[in-house]
Parts: sequence; structure tokens; C-alpha cells
Amino acid sequence: MYPILFELGPVRIFTYGFFLALGFVTAIFLAGREARRVGLPAGRFYDLCFYIILAALVGSRLLYVLTELPYFLQNPLQIFVLWKGGLIFHGGLVLALAVAFFYMHRQKMPWRVTFDSLAVGMPVGQSLGRVGCFMAGCCYGKPSDLPWAVTFTHPDTLCPIQQALHPSQLYEALLLLPVFGTVYWLRTRKRFDGQLALTYLSLAGTVRFIVEFFRHPADYRGPELFWGMPSTQVFALAIALVCGALLLWFWRQSEPAAV
Repeated sequence: MYPILFELGPVRIFTYGFFLALGFVTAIFLAGREARRVGLPAGRFYDLCFYIILAALVGSRLLYVLTELPYFLQNPLQIFVLWKGGLIFHGGLVLALAVAFFYMHRQKMPWRVTFDSLAVGMPVGQSLGRVGCFMAGCCYGKPSDLPWAVTFTHPDTLCPIQQALHPSQLYEALLLLPVFGTVYWLRTRKRFDGQLALTYLSLAGTVRFIVEFFRHPADYRGPELFWGMPSTQVFALAIALVCGALLLWFWRQSEPAAV
């Protein structure tokens, strides 16, 4: 669509990188407000956000590299070209969770409350990141003849050009907004610590599982595992089901919490 947001001589601002940065800043802002509201130490919380961002970038890029390994073995320097797209959310989620648990254990931070605060900002940050994907043309959709199908024409885009496609990136970006609304509404109504994080992961996993049905088969998403579903879709379904089951179990074990 518009892979380059701004260009002046040798200076280029890539749209994907801009929206990715905007997503991180917005997520940290919203999560930081929630952290202060519940009394978490601001300094340690923002340090945690910094480490999570690094882990998310490394993990999501590493998983993408593994799915496109033959290309990156021939072009190893392209591994570091993040501004053109090529991040897989699930890889970033796994490494970010591992780093978060390690940091919170070292700093003796209440991990359930902390994850709840992070969950307030995550849906908006993820949504903005998907807008960046759309602009760059990565994570593109299947061919479509629907009225809202999009045709990419820029030669630097990462998807097939001159072909009407489902705007699968925008589907996910839009579906994540009610996820944010739900998590934000639950902030002062939750029945147990960890409810916001489990709600976000369950709903976001469901959103990704649905959107995967509209992704283009040429956009490699790992090997097919079950019923023709690629590994990224299976992983999204697993997150939704596991977190949904935990959410239901803790809900039934808890009583309304005082705010």
C-alpha cells in the first residue's frame, strides 16, 4: 500500500516501522496508567516494558526467519531488516512471556497484577502494528472480489501487486478494538488477578485464529499441522482454548474482588 511513509534524500521512514513504534508507545502509555492505578512501582514497570519490547521483537523475528529459513540462509543480512515487515506475533509472545516472568521473579513484582496492567495496552499496540503490516503488505490476504478488497500497486510492497486481496491485516486491527474495549471495561470489575491477561490472550488468540482463514496460502505460516491449518493458526487456537479454559476455571473459583 504505502511501505514508505516519508522520504527525503537518503532518509527513509518506513510505514511499518512507524506504526510498530507507535503501537509500542501507545501500549506502554495505557499499560503504565493502569500500573500506576493499581500501585505498581513505575520505574520497574517501565523497565519491564523495555525488556518485553526487545524480547517481542527478537522472538517474533526469529520465528519469521525460521519459517523462511532457505531465503535467510542465502541472505543473512536481511534478518536485521525489520522495517520492511516480517514479524510473527506468536514468536514474540512466547519470548516476551519468558522474559517477563524472569524479570518479575527477580524484582519480586506481583506477576498476575503486572500482566493485567500489560494486557490493558496490548490490544491497541497490536492493532496499530497490524495497520503497519497492511501498509507494508506483509501478512496479506487471499484473493477476493468483495467491495472492500484492496489492490496493492507499490513495487516495494511485500504482497502480490495488481491483485485484489482480502485486507486481512485490517480485519485483525479492527477486531482487536473490541478486545481492548472488553479488557478496559474489566479493569475495575475483575474478579481475580490475572483475569485481564487471560481475557486478552483468549480473545486475541480467537481473533488471530479467525483472521488466518483469510490469509493468502502463498504467505508461508509454517507447516500444516491439523485439518490443513498452518502452525500459526494452530498456535493461535491453542492460546485461545488454554487461556479460555483457565479464565473459566479461575472465574468459578473466585469471588468478586473489591476495587
